[in-house]
Amino acid sequence: MKTKMHIALLMLLSSFFLQAQQKGITGNTNWMSNWTNFKPTAIEYNEATNIIAGTIDKDTKLYKRNTYQLVGVVYVTNNAVLTIEPGTVIRGDDKTCGTLVIANGSKIIAEGLETDPIIFTSNKEVNDRKPGDWGGIIILGKAPINTLGGIHPLPFDLDPVINHYGGQEIDDNSGIIRYIRIEYSGRKLSAQKELNGLSLAGVGRKTVINNIQISFSNDDSFECYGGELNMSNLISYRTTDDDFDFTQGAQINISNSIAIRHPFSSDVSGSRCFEVDSYDKIQNTDVSKKFTHINASNITLVNLEENNQGLVRESIFVREDTFFNLTNSIISGFSPFALLEGNIGNGEVNLSKLIFKNLIINNCNGGITSESTGSNTIVQSFYNKPELELSYTKIKNSELFTLPNIKGNPDFRMNQNNTLAIGN
Repeated sequence: MKTKMHIALLMLLSSFFLQAQQKGITGNTNWMSNWTNFKPTAIEYNEATNIIAGTIDKDTKLYKRNTYQLVGVVYVTNNAVLTIEPGTVIRGDDKTCGTLVIANGSKIIAEGLETDPIIFTSNKEVNDRKPGDWGGIIILGKAPINTLGGIHPLPFDLDPVINHYGGQEIDDNSGIIRYIRIEYSGRKLSAQKELNGLSLAGVGRKTVINNIQISFSNDDSFECYGGELNMSNLISYRTTDDDFDFTQGAQINISNSIAIRHPFSSDVSGSRCFEVDSYDKIQNTDVSKKFTHINASNITLVNLEENNQGLVRESIFVREDTFFNLTNSIISGFSPFALLEGNIGNGEVNLSKLIFKNLIINNCNGGITSESTGSNTIVQSFYNKPELELSYTKIKNSELFTLPNIKGNPDFRMNQNNTLAIGN
């Protein structure tokens, strides 16, 4: 009996140890199957049968049997709940920049299924769709941000009566977004204003955010302005700007998520997988409140064109006064791997806010570097420690990942046949 118990305990410990050491996105099966689509330009969606426009101020449900056209900026207000049935298709109107805004106090329950995801996409015909065809989804919550006054508007020309987020409710609940796709969003409003695929502004931690694919966004895929969230199983595919952008004191745990970049889907502003800062403008920031703190684990960041950097830059850019932890992850095909704002590398107190541990850094032209070349000796010395387990490798994506063929059914889990070769 004792022998069986010992064997069971050893197996449990072995499983736990293996899970703790796995790098990049994980799963017993390929969780990107079934509900994702990496060729949305080829999908024939039904013509719209129903129009959504104006203000939704009472509980409303959208049904799979209908196809909806999102016309203009649609606000969900007055603590109303917008519920969307699995399999429902909502097409953002190009001419009026269809955009969905969930005001604080209201909720969206968009809970698709792995076998029947909810789809937000362009209203254009096949082959005419492009990034920025429509606006995107904006959620305004009541969780803390670090701007002066604790309340702030988004710079997206929204109704000023509705356009505010922030507060003191860490456990604020804006609903559920699960198993959905957002395609061809991110309309450019002006030279300085572009909508994101999913904008999460002051969103609280009781909001459920997981299993979301954002493809061909014309700006960022996911952007968090403050708030406090746990997010997982996110996919950003061929966005024009950043995949994951965090600012205004965002307190975020993000896990088991992937950014898939392509040189021909990037803009001249500098496209990164992670852009992390604590404030837009220091003069608008309440420095007595929390700075941005991001815990990112089991993340995969990959450039599809291994020999073509194009406009893709470093995979991660971190500004001062920001806490960023990246662990158990894979980064492949960037130049360099990570770039730190110049004044971060001035001393170990600053660098200790940034943790990079148990990573595979593959085919990257440069490691962790500073904008200030004079600080690079300090930076490299700080992160050149065996206990951090940073493995710099030169392996083809086809060998590093299980099946990184985007034309088929891609599987970006780590190829376990290469585990020993890369020191796992």
